[in-house]
Formats: sequence, C-alpha cells, structure tokens
Amino acid sequence: MKNNRKFLMVMLTVVLVILAACGNSSDESSAKFNNQSSNNSSSENADDDSSNKDLTNTVENTTENSSKGAEDTQLNDQEDTSKNKSTNSNDEGSLKSSNSDTEMTENNKEEFLKKLNDMEESDRYSEAGTTTSELEEQEAVRYKKWDVKLNEIYEVLKEQLSTEQMDQLKDEQRNWIKHRDEDAKESSLKYKGGSTESLEYVATQASLTRERCYELVAKYMK
Repeated sequence: MKNNRKFLMVMLTVVLVILAACGNSSDESSAKFNNQSSNNSSSENADDDSSNKDLTNTVENTTENSSKGAEDTQLNDQEDTSKNKSTNSNDEGSLKSSNSDTEMTENNKEEFLKKLNDMEESDRYSEAGTTTSELEEQEAVRYKKWDVKLNEIYEVLKEQLSTEQMDQLKDEQRNWIKHRDEDAKESSLKYKGGSTESLEYVATQASLTRERCYELVAKYMK
C-alpha cells in the first residue's frame, strides 16, 4: 500500500514537472511570438513612415519645382512683356519724335508769323503812358521784346540754313544792325534838344526790329 502511494506521488510529481515545463515553453513561445509580432509591426510602421515621408518629400519637391517653374515662367513672361512694351514705347517715341520734328519744321514759318502777329496786336492795344518818360520806358520794353524774338528767329535759322546761306545772313545782319542804329539816330535828330529825342530813338529801334523779324521769317524760314 505504501509502495502504491509512493508511485502515485512520483507520477504526480512527474506530471506536474511536465506541465510546468510545457507552461514555461508556451509562455516563452508566446513571448517570442509577441516580440516578433511587435518587431514586425515596428518594422512595418517604420517602412510605412519611411514610405510616407518619401511620398511627402516627393510631393513637396514636385510642388516646389512646379511653383518655381511657374514663377520662372511668369517672370520670363513679364520680362518679355516689359521688353515688348519698352520696344513698342521706343518705336512709338521715335515715330512721334520724327513726326513732331517734321511737323515743327513744316510749321515753323507759320508758327512764328502767328507769334509775331500776336506780339504786334499786343503792342497796338497796350495802354500808352501819359508822360514822355513813361512812353520812353514803354518803347524800351517793346524794343527789348522784339529784339529777343529776333534772336530766337536767328537761332532757328542757324539750324535750317546751309553754311553758305548762314554766312551770307550773318553779313546781312551786321549791315542791318548798322543801318537800324543810323536810322534811329537820324529820326531822333528831328527832335534834337527836345524831350522826345531819346523817345524817338528807341521807338525807331523797336519798329525796325519788328519789321526785321517779319522779314527774316518770310525770306529765310522754312
């Protein structure tokens, strides 16, 4: 009877040892399986993250390149447009300048005649002074005004006339200045010693200068 108990005890112990060994093996297998699964999951997640990052970088690079390409295209278009506008503006400016020069050359004579007529009309309707000194001052202003216009006409003729024509005009102008002053002196001598002597001198200079302006425009200006 005692032997049977010992045998049963031994068998029970062996069974328990076997069960314990199986349990530990199962736990280790489960742990290994769980670790492997975890590693696989981490690897897959890492791969997914890497793929996502690569995809994101690709998209970003593509977008950036597209954006840069669009900006470059737009900049080039603007530069081309600016160049075209600049070229067109230059062409238009040159055309307008050419037309303006032609028109100015054609209308110089007419333009100056109109200016001379306006100046003469202004003289005619200006209020005259009441004293000799006032009259003399007015004539001096009139003379200076016409002399300025004469010099302006002379400068225009320098550009229009040939060298030979201009040399001839210079000699003619020197002679005219001499005769102008002589005629003014002669006219003033009629009132020699009188209060209007100097008035007559400057008034004659003004009138002769006005006539010379008309003469130069009519005779030489194109």
